[in-house]
Amino acid sequence: MSEAASIVVDARGHRCPVPSLRLRKAAESGPAGGRLVLLATDPMARIDVPYLMADLGGRVVSVEEADGVLTITVETRAAPTD
Repeated sequence: MSEAASIVVDARGHRCPVPSLRLRKAAESGPAGGRLVLLATDPMARIDVPYLMADLGGRVVSVEEADGVLTITVETRAAPTD
């Protein structure tokens, strides 16, 4: 999935656990192996998201911070192959 096709989850202004809950909902309803970008102002997202992705079987691709906004790109678990 290309970066342009990433799903953006905007959780700016929300505190823990809202950013992780919104990311979980988007990850579970999105395509397998998809990329999601979380925008968050809560610094706890930097800690919570890696745990969430481990729980979902996905991975954190990158974490960037600019002007107090975390941009966390994750990739969900790919669909199982037969």
